[in-house]
Amino acid sequence: MTDTLPFFPPDLFEPDRGALLDILYEVGTDPEQKFILGRRTAELEQALRETTGAKHVIACGSGTGGLNLSVAALGIGPGDEVIVPAFCCQPVASSVANEGGTPIFADIDPWRMVIDPDEVERLITPRTKAIMPAHLFSIMADMPRLMEIGRRHDIPVIEDAAVAQGAVLDGTQAGRFGELGVLSFFQVKAFGTAGEGGMVLTDDDDLATTVRMLRNHGQDGVNRFLHHRIGQNSRFDEIIAGFQLHRLPTLAERLERRAQIADYYTKRFEPLREHGVLAPPPGRNGRCYYVYSLLVDRREDLRSYLTGQGIGTHIYYPVPLPLQPAFAAWAPEGVTWPHSEQASRRNLAIPIWPHLTDAQVEYIADTICEFFE
Repeated sequence: MTDTLPFFPPDLFEPDRGALLDILYEVGTDPEQKFILGRRTAELEQALRETTGAKHVIACGSGTGGLNLSVAALGIGPGDEVIVPAFCCQPVASSVANEGGTPIFADIDPWRMVIDPDEVERLITPRTKAIMPAHLFSIMADMPRLMEIGRRHDIPVIEDAAVAQGAVLDGTQAGRFGELGVLSFFQVKAFGTAGEGGMVLTDDDDLATTVRMLRNHGQDGVNRFLHHRIGQNSRFDEIIAGFQLHRLPTLAERLERRAQIADYYTKRFEPLREHGVLAPPPGRNGRCYYVYSLLVDRREDLRSYLTGQGIGTHIYYPVPLPLQPAFAAWAPEGVTWPHSEQASRRNLAIPIWPHLTDAQVEYIADTICEFFE
């Protein structure tokens, strides 16, 4: 095996090239000349209502946009607190701060790297207006426990399922636990696309109405230039809608391939525990395999070795959110997030894209194991 295996492959959509060009032409020459929030967007929303069982599916500009809309729809603002993971992608915190709220950072489970429910409960105060867990890498957050905490304290949950479309925990799909759930179609996500896009899922009629208005400058979709609320521009692109409709029938196949690769990796890497390597927990329940990330004591040494062997890797979130300059104002003095800091120091993601061949997967695993021999 001599070919370079990049972490971010440039050919994710190569089989769909012809379809994308056809969709681009169709939208561009459509007599309707509607490039956002048109009939293709409505068809995609309906398709995801059918596949997820959500009562309302609202397409928006991105996963980040979906979080922004969800926070705004709950009326969160100055003086309100939202509990978010300290180790995560920054929109979980910026979506709160952008509405004037206060992100409260909770530490994570040291192995699964998702928000720790015990930490969430410890941080609840009378000012807590929402809990925002995020599924991460290949693991769904403990949503049954988090939902129980939310119900007991009468606090809504925004489920950041950006990385986890199609994942199932105890029979329930990712994005279907919280009062609001958010999906992302960013390029390398499980249902990624050739651009940006996201979805907000909810069974609440009032929240759905509010999200729909907020995504389009506070308009109701019927009366143009009549603004009921101060909204945002988080509208969905018709070309992307057509492309996602084209790719939806093969999503399950791609998810299964990712899971097969993860199963193989996890089995191969179990003996490396004694060398300071921790693979994600095995199994399929509550797994998404958007990214396969190891926890490695000798991360930089292993990464350098893999680079030399033509294998791309990626380090996620090398600085926990509360230690980032942007969020310094919300990081209480003297507070630490030890598990988040450890994950930042140790995580190393390896390729898991669905069109890896068996030989390529074996080569990646062999190379990692050989490093520790």
